[in-house]
Amino acid sequence: MSGLAGQRVTVRAYGEDPMQAVRECMELEVQPAPDVQALDSRDVLVRVRSAAVGWVDLLMASGQYQHMGELPYTPGLEYSGEVAWVGDDVTEWKVGDRVLADGFQTGPRSLGAHRRYGGFATWSVAPAQALMALPERFTFDHGSCLLGNYETAYHCLIARGQLKAGETVLVHGASGSTGLAAVHVAKLVGATVIATGRNPDKLAEVKAQGADHVIACSGSEGAGGGPRFREQVKALTGGKGVDVVYDGVGGVLSLESLRCVRFGARFLVVGWASTPLVADGGGKRGAPRANQLPTNLIMMKGLDVLGCPTVISTVRDPSIREPRLRQIFAWIEQGKLTPHTGPVYGLDQVKDALEAKWKSRFVGGCLVHP
Repeated sequence: MSGLAGQRVTVRAYGEDPMQAVRECMELEVQPAPDVQALDSRDVLVRVRSAAVGWVDLLMASGQYQHMGELPYTPGLEYSGEVAWVGDDVTEWKVGDRVLADGFQTGPRSLGAHRRYGGFATWSVAPAQALMALPERFTFDHGSCLLGNYETAYHCLIARGQLKAGETVLVHGASGSTGLAAVHVAKLVGATVIATGRNPDKLAEVKAQGADHVIACSGSEGAGGGPRFREQVKALTGGKGVDVVYDGVGGVLSLESLRCVRFGARFLVVGWASTPLVADGGGKRGAPRANQLPTNLIMMKGLDVLGCPTVISTVRDPSIREPRLRQIFAWIEQGKLTPHTGPVYGLDQVKDALEAKWKSRFVGGCLVHP
């Protein structure tokens, strides 16, 4: 592999907030030519072709994600590429195979020996078992936008929320990566989707991708000083309210949502994108600015409020993963599921790409091509 030096992004310290981490704690550096003699016999060297720019990459760099990356490390939780070299004991892959990386088993969010190898690099190293074959009809960009988004949507809506055909789900943050995946998954199981977001142009794209109804959550003020959309939701549901709320936004949006549900609905806590800095930055942890929900509304509506941490749940009980992966790949094989991909940046533009993700400039997000 001599003469094949590349580039990589390295995080050497945690920032106090995500954008400060991007500006001051990440650097683009020369990546030495891979020394395959130093790798394990079950390792695979991947020539990275595409890496998703993820919300988690931003939170992790400021130490505000639930999992701390081991410094120094290369960010880029999800990536795809071509096999460039395999260890002596690798039989399932060969040079030239198109693969995608499983972020549970390799990269910054994993727990093993490969935590420093993310996708914001020319080359990445993964254990053979942490790779999956890229579906034949998928581009590398499709592969980079698959697992994190659709496993999250499936775990939250299906495993936790028990969403069924004929039910109605209110999806917040529907123009984001996991929110858009939630729209897709909900439609695949036969649910009616009411999608919310702030930008009418992005909501038009969400509707084009399957949402039955869209609501722009900006303008008029409702509960807690936040957006008011209860009357719109009630009108769309014949006054009954929704069966399920998929809430990846949190904050004041959650309060109004509690007034949009039928009795006995399921409220899925997926994230808090509107108030991401609930923990102290710089890796100091804690949650001094945690979101809160009113217990009186939860009680009087008879709600099931369900925390839906996909990664934590799967690490604690790995058996829950196989059925969701089986269903996701079945939808792919049937031609029913194709991930949305976004604008592409070069590795030398990675800070611009991360800022674009932080500011939600695009439907779904964006990618980096090393």
